[in-house]
Amino acid sequence: MTDSMVVEIGLQAMLLAVKLAGPILAVTLGLGLTIGLVQSVTQLQEPTLTFVPKFLGAGAVLLLGGAWMLREAIGFTEALFDLVPTLLA
Repeated sequence: MTDSMVVEIGLQAMLLAVKLAGPILAVTLGLGLTIGLVQSVTQLQEPTLTFVPKFLGAGAVLLLGGAWMLREAIGFTEALFDLVPTLLA
């Protein structure tokens, strides 16, 4: 196993983490900004008002994209297992 192989595997793992976390983070960021703006305009500062929509939004993203996320993670894991013989040589 060379240093470049380790770096390549690490890079692929980080890219997979960004691909899987990106949609959830984007939705919760958008909801947080929207609700924060509404709270600023209405001067209603209720902490649960921000938590519940973000929680529901993240759940919706997982329901809609969970199968894709799981396929991506399984594909990465299978690719790593396929690399094991070449890494040991």
